[in-house]
Amino acid sequence: MNRVNTRLDSFISERESILRSLGPDLVPFVEFSRQFLSGGKRFRAQFALMGFGTQVSVIPDYAIDVASALEIFHAAALVHDDIMDKSDTRRGAPSAHRRFEKVHSTASWAGSSPDFGTSAALLFGDLLLAFSDELIAAGMLQASDPKAALRSRKEFDRMRLDVTAGQYLDIVEERAWPSINKLDALDRAHRVVIFKSAKYSIEAPLVIGATLAGANDADVATLRGFGLPLGIAFQLRDDLLGVFGDPSVTGKPAGDDLREGKRTVLIALAQRELSDKDVSLMDALLGSATLSDGEIETVRNMLVASGAVDQIENLITEQVAIARGALSTSGFSAATVSELSALADGVTQRSS
Repeated sequence: MNRVNTRLDSFISERESILRSLGPDLVPFVEFSRQFLSGGKRFRAQFALMGFGTQVSVIPDYAIDVASALEIFHAAALVHDDIMDKSDTRRGAPSAHRRFEKVHSTASWAGSSPDFGTSAALLFGDLLLAFSDELIAAGMLQASDPKAALRSRKEFDRMRLDVTAGQYLDIVEERAWPSINKLDALDRAHRVVIFKSAKYSIEAPLVIGATLAGANDADVATLRGFGLPLGIAFQLRDDLLGVFGDPSVTGKPAGDDLREGKRTVLIALAQRELSDKDVSLMDALLGSATLSDGEIETVRNMLVASGAVDQIENLITEQVAIARGALSTSGFSAATVSELSALADGVTQRSS
């Protein structure tokens, strides 16, 4: 990860001179790029390099480029996600569109600061996507096996399609719920988990790294069998943290997912068990930007009383067991299995 951090820093430094040459108004793009790429847990880079490491013991610079590109893509996705969710914070600091709002208001420019913030952040996210494409292309060109690189690039492209589709499905669920049969809500929420997060966060990075290193079909299948259930467990933990997490640890306001109206597996499970009266109350509260602390506590109590929280914990345990089972039949070294298992604990037993 030290090599990934160094590469990200050097990449932004290389692009800084270009942006600054276009004029001083582009300076925020440079500063915000550094800020958004300096934090985070680097899960996607870690899993990409672990995938590569299942095949090769030495990690070359081109694999670091590919892992770093995944981190830039993730930063772009977060910028756009915060715009759609109207989130004020990211990792305990202002989200990108709020930062650009401040640029506008501080300079006393004409027009609306929020409108400027949204427009500028959209472009900033697009710039990060371009950076990601540029860096992954550089890594692929340097790869020792062009055919493996092409196969890996196809996995990267499919990941982008899946996460974009998953993000759309997520915003559909936030708005289409009045016309959705409550009995179908769980399957629909599970679909969002798979495409918005599970594949994108763990399965795809593992496979991108492994195919880049020339993995055979059997090893790729093993990594998919490990990565998808672990990715599901990762997102289920995230759903719990989005409602019950400590803001000082998560970097997000308490109950943020409730204010955004996220129709998660947690919500779907609860509404299967609650009375019609409580379901109606929960529906009325979810998605309210002005949700009070007391109302958040009301929803939390319903989630606990319904048994949904316990069910989510059980599902996390089950999915991790399925992931470990896939590793138990792999041909990977004991050290590789141990390291993947340690990462599995890290992504599912976290508090942020």
